[in-house]
Amino acid sequence: MRIAPTILTLLTLTSCSADAGFGGDATSTFTSADADADADADADSDADVDTYTPPPEEEGDFLLRPPAQTDVYVFVANPDRNTVTRVNVRTLDVDTTRVGVDPQIVLTTPDYQSAVVFNRGDDSVTLIDADTLDKTTVDVRDNFNDMVLTPDGSHAVLWHNKAKEQPDDPDVEGLQSFNEASFVRIATGEHFPMAVGFNPRMVRFTPDSTLAVVVADAYLATVDLSVSAPTPRLIELVPDVLSPPTAEEVIVAADGSFAWVRQFGATELLVVDLDTAAVTSRAAGDNPTDLDLSHDGTQVIAVARGSEELWVYEADDPDVQPLVLPLPSGAPYGSLLVDPAGEKGILYTTATSTERYAVWDRLTDVVRERDLVKPVDGVAINPTGESLLIFHSDADGPDTEPLFAGSWAITMVALSDLRTNPLLLPAEPTGYANGTDGTWGFFIMEDEPYLEVLDYRTLLHNEYALRSLPTFVGVLPDLTDDGDAPPAWVSQEHELGRISFYDPDDNSLETLTGFELNSEIE
Repeated sequence: MRIAPTILTLLTLTSCSADAGFGGDATSTFTSADADADADADADSDADVDTYTPPPEEEGDFLLRPPAQTDVYVFVANPDRNTVTRVNVRTLDVDTTRVGVDPQIVLTTPDYQSAVVFNRGDDSVTLIDADTLDKTTVDVRDNFNDMVLTPDGSHAVLWHNKAKEQPDDPDVEGLQSFNEASFVRIATGEHFPMAVGFNPRMVRFTPDSTLAVVVADAYLATVDLSVSAPTPRLIELVPDVLSPPTAEEVIVAADGSFAWVRQFGATELLVVDLDTAAVTSRAAGDNPTDLDLSHDGTQVIAVARGSEELWVYEADDPDVQPLVLPLPSGAPYGSLLVDPAGEKGILYTTATSTERYAVWDRLTDVVRERDLVKPVDGVAINPTGESLLIFHSDADGPDTEPLFAGSWAITMVALSDLRTNPLLLPAEPTGYANGTDGTWGFFIMEDEPYLEVLDYRTLLHNEYALRSLPTFVGVLPDLTDDGDAPPAWVSQEHELGRISFYDPDDNSLETLTGFELNSEIE
């Protein structure tokens, strides 16, 4: 299962799919053994295949906000009020502190000492002491919309991520750069602005947090974070080539040895030696559209949408022959989501109107397909890897179930036997969260004053009325071993602050209003 730099023969496979049906009852199962028998049968039809290339996949999980929590607190941004709320998980006491304008992202450091807030409205970062709520404000470069922390929480990195542009983004005033990133050292508040290549798309780190890797359209920037004044080293990915394929994604091996880069529309991956900056290429089928790292960091997995294949590489040894697994033909899967245990992979596409998904069993390499009521807009797996939540937009496809035509929808899936429950929604989902024990899911919708509760065991749902429109939803960390599920929280629109806590164990919903009053006291 290891890679050589030769391009393997691409196989065209026939499909065993059934007609689309409500609830996903029609199925097909496909294994790599089916490939050889069907290759010759499809050879004559290959010349007639449309050469149209679908657009890139959109994988961003923008509805899920990462939990900003410590061992005691959860921090919630309130963009409309320019504040951050701190909830004590043990007592449910609530405190609020003012930050910058329009706080959008809150992250907490792994040592539980700090909350880091990105303020979109005034291009700043607020560093908050988790215990005392003491604050330091750091100005960063203009027009950013994304932020990540290093694994050890020593640095925050901010940049403009084109994939995360929103309709309500502030209007740009004055000059605008598309090459910049800001690195903020959390302990000191030092700011290190730098140019990292045109259109930075993604930031990764070595596990020891000493090196940041930024992928841009044509460059890979590496930043040594162990020095006193970090500066970028720019590595041109395809030297001496005009208009090379656009780099979209980067994966860093668990041992920090190599960075793997995926380019849209290419037939190979680029491998960058992070010590020498040498760039080599490896075959990857036709048009790889997704790149993932296995849960243990040892394997790189590419989805070759054009040739309908999965390519599995050894992350720290690019010269080893890969496993090439053929996929069912006729369904242009371009995205992969691997479950937390690394046992299953969910294959889907957001680039075409395909009412279908597949489950890849990584132990047997069997791929099982299922139909859906609508095309896929996004996919999420719960923390235990036992349940799947599929989001559907209001756009329809050729085989959309008529009952769901023109409407938003979600589908709950039990991955043990692929049972489903598709739900018709009155509005677009704006946020979701999953309980840590894999039992419960929660989501909210635009302009709908409800908390929606999903039971992944029964595939049933319940709806709870809120006192005002929700803004964000999340789940408190589980700090005890009492067997009880931790509450979910929903922050809501209210000039004095409002947050509700839902307890799945007794189906109770408690609401606290007015906690913003203490934010006026310094």
